[in-house]
Amino acid sequence: MATRVLFVCMGNICRSPTAEGVFRHLVAAQGRSGQIITDSAGNHDYHVGAAPDVRAQAAAARRGYDLSDLRARQVTRGDFTTFDHVLAMDAANHRLLQQLCPAERRDRLRLVLEFATGTALREVPDPYYGGAQGFEAVLDLVENAAHGLLRYIER
Repeated sequence: MATRVLFVCMGNICRSPTAEGVFRHLVAAQGRSGQIITDSAGNHDYHVGAAPDVRAQAAAARRGYDLSDLRARQVTRGDFTTFDHVLAMDAANHRLLQQLCPAERRDRLRLVLEFATGTALREVPDPYYGGAQGFEAVLDLVENAAHGLLRYIER
């Protein structure tokens, strides 16, 4: 049975699709695509159906990640049954997910940076209102977390 991982941010056009794209790439490079399924969603419906932010796509492409096939969607209560790991990008989104999450599924909900090493940061900052460097910082953090997450799942 496949392990299913969902990455969640506010609108699903910056951080969570970036995390999905990075983790999907890592999983494929390890030959585990059929064993680990990835997706991303947003707590809000601001951008449902939209492609990731062009700045997120450009930053990801510079590092070899393709986000072009991803489309924003809103997280649902059913996602806590479908996915083994529901990973929030920050504390605000984690709180929103806790409100939606059935009590018996709370063990599936965590912050993505819990899997990162060598950083004291607990949250992936939202780059939406900033410049290109914010998107690079998101990539640095989610690349770190992706490796830790894969190690965690392999255990």
